[in-house]
Amino acid sequence: MAIILSINAGSSSVKVSVYKATTSHSPPTQFAEAQISGLTAPPVNLTYTAGSTHIKNQELRNTNNQESAFEHILNHLTSSDSLSEISGRDNITHACHRVVHGGDYPDAHVIDEDTYHHLEDLTELAPLHNASALAIVKACMKFLPKAKNIAYFDTSFHSSMPDAVTTYAIDPSVAKKNKLRKYGFHGISYSFITTSVAEYLGKDVSETNLIALHLGSGASACAVKGGKSLDTSMGLTPLAGLPGATRSGDVDPSMVAKLSSLIFHFTHDAGKPAPGSSQKMHISQAEDILNKKSGWKALTGTTDFGHISSSADPQCKLAFDIFVDKVVSFVGNYYVKLEGNVDALVFAGGIGEKADMLRNRVVEKCQCLGFGIDEQKNRSSIKDVVQDVSSESARHRTLICQTDEQV
Repeated sequence: MAIILSINAGSSSVKVSVYKATTSHSPPTQFAEAQISGLTAPPVNLTYTAGSTHIKNQELRNTNNQESAFEHILNHLTSSDSLSEISGRDNITHACHRVVHGGDYPDAHVIDEDTYHHLEDLTELAPLHNASALAIVKACMKFLPKAKNIAYFDTSFHSSMPDAVTTYAIDPSVAKKNKLRKYGFHGISYSFITTSVAEYLGKDVSETNLIALHLGSGASACAVKGGKSLDTSMGLTPLAGLPGATRSGDVDPSMVAKLSSLIFHFTHDAGKPAPGSSQKMHISQAEDILNKKSGWKALTGTTDFGHISSSADPQCKLAFDIFVDKVVSFVGNYYVKLEGNVDALVFAGGIGEKADMLRNRVVEKCQCLGFGIDEQKNRSSIKDVVQDVSSESARHRTLICQTDEQV
């Protein structure tokens, strides 16, 4: 019997789902799940479910990074009386890691020393996630030396995008040498959404066309044609496209140079190092601002989109309107790219699944494309993996999908 850990490491949390596979012909079944959150914003809490055992928001001490969080989860799993399948660490055969940026890897990849170093080199392209994932990979190598580590990439689903979509209009030799192209992200989520919606609609995946919206702290859109990614909003890095909790989304590229210049003037007195001598540092700081100090947090002072969407504060209203405007822009873009042949507009992710006001506003603005929403259905609790909230008169369906990036 194979015991498989599905691991999703974020900058402030570690989530582990535990599966068992009895044969190679049957799909693995989940039997436990554990998550530690609050690593960067204490208190640090453990949530755990296995059979009849449930722990919710148990406060932890001496757990403050990905490695210590993973070790705590591992100790909990191997010492739990409710998990007869795991008597020790050697019972765990596979550790499957969600890695946001896989570069030019088109599929899942067994992690060896070369793979690890290749992914290390990509960390600066996904600074909020890749470093966290690699910290857990290193912890697995330390605590589970007999387990096989496998990386599953958010970029893989988008390997089907055509050259006209992935190619930037810059010197081809520079782009090729430095691997500068659109990669796209949230691919594990989009793969799940596509498969789940196709099943719900009773269609083959290869015949399914969607405009899918993964809306959370990190947000993106994807055009799915024939079950494959045709285009997506994120690019070389997750910074491109829609704004998020702390990301700016698309900005004029000159913004990086402008921010770098402002950083220099605010951090150096006359007679100190010239701009050229510390140019790389300033550009890195500018990217840090656009990745970690922008988005809704910069506009409103909070990353809580539930608060933003219900607040009367002018800055919250502005942030909400900006988000709606950017989402609608991508919906219209992808509707044209799919030539109007759209099976459904799909909302997913923490915000996509919970923010009924956002769904209502977006669909309202897309009525001219044939989308419509039933307000009562839209306000109802989401009980199924895929749920229809379309109005009866709509030409295209509007669906909610409770996506799962652990499967």
